[in-house]
Amino acid sequence: MESTCVETQTFYMIGDSGHIGMAQVIYSNVAGLRTTCQFNSKIFYPDGKTPHLWSSDPLDNYGFDDDKFSFFADGCSMELSEDGSFYTIKSATNENSLVNLKFTKAAPGFVAGQNGTSYYGTDPKSPWGSMRHAFWPRCKVEGSIITKAGEVDFKGLGLFIHALQGMKPHHAAARWNFANFQSPTYSAVMMEYTTPPSYGSTVVRVGGVATDGKLLFAGCTGSATHTEVKDDPENEWPEPSATNYHWEGKTADGKEARADLSGSLGTRLDRVDVMAEVPGFVKAIIASAAGTKPYIYQFAPKLTLDLHIGEEGIKEDGAMFTEATFIS
Repeated sequence: MESTCVETQTFYMIGDSGHIGMAQVIYSNVAGLRTTCQFNSKIFYPDGKTPHLWSSDPLDNYGFDDDKFSFFADGCSMELSEDGSFYTIKSATNENSLVNLKFTKAAPGFVAGQNGTSYYGTDPKSPWGSMRHAFWPRCKVEGSIITKAGEVDFKGLGLFIHALQGMKPHHAAARWNFANFQSPTYSAVMMEYTTPPSYGSTVVRVGGVATDGKLLFAGCTGSATHTEVKDDPENEWPEPSATNYHWEGKTADGKEARADLSGSLGTRLDRVDVMAEVPGFVKAIIASAAGTKPYIYQFAPKLTLDLHIGEEGIKEDGAMFTEATFIS
């Protein structure tokens, strides 16, 4: 986009080994005056003791292929295969975290709404801002991240999200909820945000449930509820300690479908002070908004997916990576 935007391609891994990870390119354009790119990666260790590994590095000499499907920079690439079935993600931008991953689409991708986009403004024909999300809800993951302590194998399951915020981030949303559940048979994903009061504190969500080779149902209905919270004394945000994620919709053959993930979030993986982590140029944008103090709370509970399709009820255990973000 030519105007102010923040665009991300984010790959989430839930490894068979118990490791949880993320690899991401963030591409930010400030009013068409300055464009900056960053590669981020993160590893959470299953032992609960090893500190998570976070790497974030600016990218130089970035660009795209002719079709704008693949991204390249010095020491970094995110490349879509010719048949559109897999991405390869490689980065040597940080010697603490050498990334070489392959994400193969195991279920159809989806968007919801008008090409996956929500628009902001009083004139629908000429919106001043937008938000778009596109998902590959279930991916087979191969590859690893090599760290100073050794190689972390991420063979397992994953999720890919392409997000495009066509506006300043704090104007788009005041709060976010995100869930990525992966089990041997099913995947469930939800991205929900609440607009600032200037846009009526409107809740917008996109979610879906998939299995190998099939998107079972997807859409904009459902809910994300913090069923138990506790005040964070450091910033006064209501940190969730238990949640319920609820999906509902219809299958391709017209059957009513719903799914729920409920329970304790367990021990917090991390609390991210966004202002301490983001690149300086993004910090300058966010700091211009009075009262903005963004924090991300990250958890990885083991939960049971309660799935109902028509008259059939299915329960399956799996792993979830979930985030609750408070901005303003």
